[in-house]
Amino acid sequence: MDTIDFGDFLKVDIRVGRIARAEDFPKARRPAYKLWIDFGPELGEKKTSAQLTRHYTLDALVGRQVVAVVNFPPKQVADFMSEVLVLGVPDEAGEVVLLQPAHDAPLGGRMY
Repeated sequence: MDTIDFGDFLKVDIRVGRIARAEDFPKARRPAYKLWIDFGPELGEKKTSAQLTRHYTLDALVGRQVVAVVNFPPKQVADFMSEVLVLGVPDEAGEVVLLQPAHDAPLGGRMY
């Protein structure tokens, strides 16, 4: 495993947001949802595509807090522009389990 210094870590901007809206994304190659995430007044709402269909329904996602990398360049996914990367870890089958704060946190709060 490569090591990084603290300066490298600080380059990755990871913030907490709340999923405001979620929709099916049938044009994605792998099963996915479109998410609109509110990161508070500083960053506003950002959108992303996320492969979360195994463990999460659309209704269960709306209102949930998540953490995401907000300073990657936008990426085109089918006909949708993904602006952030929602973070998760794999379960035993390799399916995404979301990372999220244990308690509600202010929207836009930066991870440290």
